[in-house]
Amino acid sequence: MKPPYVITSRTLKLITSISEQIGKISAILIDRPSPQLRKKNKIKTIHSSLQIEGNTLTREQVTAIIENKKIIGPKKDVLEVLNAIKVYDSLTAFDPLSSKSFLRAHKQLMDGLINTSGKYRRQGVGVFQGSKAAHIPPPAQQVPSLMNDLFAYLKKEDELTLIKSCVFHYEMEFIHPFMDGNGRMGRLWQTVILMKEYPVFEFLPFENLISQTPQDYYDALAQSDKAGASTLFIEYMLDVIDKSLNDLLRFNNRTLKDTDRLNYFASLGKEEFTRKDYMNVFKDISSATASRDLKKGIGLNLFRKTGHKNKTVYQLIF
Repeated sequence: MKPPYVITSRTLKLITSISEQIGKISAILIDRPSPQLRKKNKIKTIHSSLQIEGNTLTREQVTAIIENKKIIGPKKDVLEVLNAIKVYDSLTAFDPLSSKSFLRAHKQLMDGLINTSGKYRRQGVGVFQGSKAAHIPPPAQQVPSLMNDLFAYLKKEDELTLIKSCVFHYEMEFIHPFMDGNGRMGRLWQTVILMKEYPVFEFLPFENLISQTPQDYYDALAQSDKAGASTLFIEYMLDVIDKSLNDLLRFNNRTLKDTDRLNYFASLGKEEFTRKDYMNVFKDISSATASRDLKKGIGLNLFRKTGHKNKTVYQLIF
């Protein structure tokens, strides 16, 4: 059965905004980040996702572990980071549509932390807030069939990947298939699902925003539980993704190099264009910056220039 949810007007607005931002990221080549940016965002992702689950290590300590430096901290917390590093270093090796790949990821993520890493739970569990039960997941004997149904839903080609990733995240949390590690697996697998279609998600640390207001995350899960549908959680996660993409664009627009812009513009194949045409592609640069870019492009033998002042035209050199 298809998991229950409704596509609201807010959902559609967020999908439109996300799609536009992904297009901008592709246009200015942020989806091909430097090794330094990849490392920085991996640190954010690992630290934030584990922090949500109660890991006490600081971002500086996580950075030190990634750099193979020794730190002083709880053994369990250090092992959680070491496991997460292995998993996030091999994201592209996971198949988002494979339950075997999903279990392999859990095995790596929880290795040495629980005895049942990489295996679905075989006993009943409850999610508690204090002494109060916040969520009672389905019985253990239903977990394999429920997860098989969830992966079958992922394979439906008539559903948007952005929606499917949010639905999977919520439904997996509802099923609670593991004795431990469900939260970090939900966030990890949403990334794995998204990055197969949108490479930018390999290094987009949306967990960072969740970790800043974790109660909003848990409230969205609880409200969807109460409603019997993942609609509210879909809206919540799309909003997180939208804001994360916006942060990525805002940060990178300050550091984008002229050669990046020139190489991308040349790849568009415009045989003849003006400075205004160039600025229509890169809307955040000034006219002076555009002129400097184009002058450099001529020096690099990418373009040739004809005319003067407002009648200047550039031709692409093939």
